[in-house]
Amino acid sequence: MNYYNKETTVPPRAEKEHHLKIINRKSIEITGVKEVDSFDNEEFLLETVMGYLIVRGQNLHLKNLDVAEGVVSIKGRIYELSYVDEHSQEKAKGFFSKLFR
Repeated sequence: MNYYNKETTVPPRAEKEHHLKIINRKSIEITGVKEVDSFDNEEFLLETVMGYLIVRGQNLHLKNLDVAEGVVSIKGRIYELSYVDEHSQEKAKGFFSKLFR
């Protein structure tokens, strides 16, 4: 029988891990994705547990999206991966201003 007192607390939810797996620059699997903010055939903007991630390339398309698990798979020619976080505010401002023109 389980008894709980007022001092028992539920441990905080563990933050998901963030992994990138690139295969021959033709596909990428990303875990720890919170949200897909925008995408087209040249650029994906993903919010991950480690900050915003920009994936750039050619002929990019969404292969798999599992929101519950936080997994995204992208196919196409991968050219660049870059993170935008609080340490690079100027880069983020420039990127978001281009995004919302």
